[in-house]
Amino acid sequence: MAIQLPLGIGLHDEASFENFVSTGNEQLVATLCDEACLDKIIYLWGGASVGKSHLLHAWCKKSSETGRGVAFIPLTQYQELSPDMCDGLESLDAVCIDDIDAIAGLSDWQEAIFHLYNRMRDAGKLILISGNAAPTGLGLTLADLVSRLNGALVVHVSGLDDEAKITALKLRASARGLELSNEVAQFMIRRYPRDLSVLLTLLDKLDHASLAAQRRLTIPFIKQVIQQ
Repeated sequence: MAIQLPLGIGLHDEASFENFVSTGNEQLVATLCDEACLDKIIYLWGGASVGKSHLLHAWCKKSSETGRGVAFIPLTQYQELSPDMCDGLESLDAVCIDDIDAIAGLSDWQEAIFHLYNRMRDAGKLILISGNAAPTGLGLTLADLVSRLNGALVVHVSGLDDEAKITALKLRASARGLELSNEVAQFMIRRYPRDLSVLLTLLDKLDHASLAAQRRLTIPFIKQVIQQ
């Protein structure tokens, strides 16, 4: 079965459990890969760039490959969507809702997610939700929705230390056919923001530049590209 996505929305093609560096989150990844999680309500929370969206995208893709019906709702893009899209989703096997914190203050969206949560729970279906804080810290105005999130399996997603970020960079580079030495990866970690999404975006830029220039990724080349 295909993943149900809002028009114009796509999953991250590169997101998978295999290329998620699970350091500090090993039990969480094991839970998501367990067939028994299909009858759970799971809420993942953590700061920016800890991999919450990566995990949701990876789970959606893996589930669809095994024939399950899955819907993915990216709430950071709520302005392009409608709360009505939640109607009837309980007919699917699972629903993934990314960045629920984005609808703090939006009563219509909170009501829609609350009722979808109840329908999915009553049907014994999986609902996998992510946010940037524990339920009580999300700023949601619908107390009943906060209560539902507190009643889920609430899991904190830990951020990576510098060594694990280097592993993540090398995994991404390898997938793109790039050779990223430890020396170059350590230079990137030291010289640029340690936010993993920023570092991966930088690596993507370096990939395009190295391909165009037919150059290896070296520290002088990186400096040259960044200064352009």
